[in-house]
Amino acid sequence: MTELADRLLGAVQGIRRVVRRRVRAEVPGSPLPGAQVEVLRVVADHPGIGVAAAARALHLANNSVSTLVNQLADAGLLRREPDPADRRAARLEITGAARDRMASWRRARTGLVAEALAALSEEDRDAIENALPALEKLMGVLKEQP
Repeated sequence: MTELADRLLGAVQGIRRVVRRRVRAEVPGSPLPGAQVEVLRVVADHPGIGVAAAARALHLANNSVSTLVNQLADAGLLRREPDPADRRAARLEITGAARDRMASWRRARTGLVAEALAALSEEDRDAIENALPALEKLMGVLKEQP
């Protein structure tokens, strides 16, 4: 089981690294650190989320996420709105610039991987597609673990 885990992690990390490097070369603008991208994804998926809830979703400390939020707000990619229920708290929203940038990244990533998938045999593509439900379940198990 350890060898399978090691091979799986190596494959996933290798794919992510190559895709990230290639997309950075294609998408205009300075690249964002991975942690900032993750914050943007959480806020995009949960508009109006607070810093504490975003920290829980990312399994990071509140102060770490707060620092990332400040950096993203300074870059014009994230906006803090006052929480109507608690004026001391802020709700987070991505900006139009962040939405556009994320859409560019998504198009570039999807296009890159689709092109690579097209270069594989039909059998290999079918094997990858058939493995996706199990990989998604594995991701769910990992998310639930403390």
